[in-house]
Amino acid sequence: MYDGPLQDLIDALSRLPGIGPKGAQRIAFHILDASQEEVDALADTLREVKEKAKFCSVCFNVSADETCRYCRDSRRDQSVICVVEESKDVIAVERTREFRGLYHVLGGAISPLDGKGPADLHIRELCTRLADGVVTEVILATNPNLEGEATASYLSRLLTPMGVKVSRLASGLPVGGDLEYADEVTLGRAFEGRRYVSAEPDARTA
Repeated sequence: MYDGPLQDLIDALSRLPGIGPKGAQRIAFHILDASQEEVDALADTLREVKEKAKFCSVCFNVSADETCRYCRDSRRDQSVICVVEESKDVIAVERTREFRGLYHVLGGAISPLDGKGPADLHIRELCTRLADGVVTEVILATNPNLEGEATASYLSRLLTPMGVKVSRLASGLPVGGDLEYADEVTLGRAFEGRRYVSAEPDARTA
């Protein structure tokens, strides 16, 4: 344990995702050794991202404007929407250069243990985007883990009756992993080999 503000900084950094105690300590000492100008620049950047970063009013991707650059790009295929859990997954998909359609960011996945259900995600807005008939295919690119699979299954049952093709990313992604950590080749092959899914019958009416 260190005295005063340094320990407070280490504790604060340790609460960030993906940063353990040792990593937090290294970052804290780096900041301590940095010049005042570097520290001020970092503080200004943190304040700016909190003040200016927002979410696209159409797809809910992180954006500096009312709508994100993908929604504004008329060259992208307007007939296909790729549904992902988080904005970081959009970047992962873009790195493959296999997809040129639009996106929809759910803002997470269905997770009863975390108290997150369908109503907590941007699912209603997705359905609204499909209402005009322009979109003919929805690619479900949720993470290949328990929560992601549950979300994809729910969406496939919900969307298929709306008359759109619903596909799921194919094998190539490790079960239990996250899109964020998939390499470009693996994720690209998953897009190429995506499979179409149909709504599963409700067990209560089957």
